[in-house]
Amino acid sequence: MNVLLHSCCGPCASACVPRLKEEGHDVTMFYSNSNIDTRAEFEKRLEAAQTLAAAEGVTLVADDYDHAAWLRAVADGYENEPEKGRRCERCYRYNLARTAAYAAAHGFEAFTTSLTVSPHKPSAKIFASSEDPTFLREDFKKREGFKLSVRRAGELGLYRQTYCGCEFSKRTSREEAT
Repeated sequence: MNVLLHSCCGPCASACVPRLKEEGHDVTMFYSNSNIDTRAEFEKRLEAAQTLAAAEGVTLVADDYDHAAWLRAVADGYENEPEKGRRCERCYRYNLARTAAYAAAHGFEAFTTSLTVSPHKPSAKIFASSEDPTFLREDFKKREGFKLSVRRAGELGLYRQTYCGCEFSKRTSREEAT
C-alpha cells in the first residue's frame, strides 16, 4: 500500500518508517507541523526529517509553515489547557486533517502518523482524532517503538527536541524541569 506518514519529527519517524516498510508499504514522509512555535525550530526538525528520509530512501514532502493559522485554528481559547488535554486533541485533528487532505489529493491509499511513537502522546486520543477510513491506526509505541526511535536517532545524529513543538508544551517542559 502507498502510505503517507505524517512525521512530527525525524526521531519519532525513525521508528515508523522501517516498520511500515517491513509491513510492505511504500512510504512517503509528510512533514506538516505548523504547531511548532518558531521558524528556527521548524527548520531544525525539518532537517532531521530530511536526514532520516535520505537514510531510509523515502520521499519527504514538507508542508508550508503557518504558525499563526495553527494558533487561530487550534489554540485560541485553549491556551491554558493542560498537556494531553483539549488543545492537544485539537492539534491532532488539525495535523491529521492536513495529512488526510494531502493524501487524498495525491493518490495515497492510506495515511498514518508518527505521533503514536511517543510515550507522551495517548494513542487512543490520536486515533479518535480522525474518522477518515484511510487512516491507519498504527500504535508505533508497541514493539519498543520509542526505544527504537531513540537508538535510531542517535545512530543518524538526528536533532532530538525536548518539547512537543508549541509554546504551550515548551512552557510545560520548563515547569517540569524546575
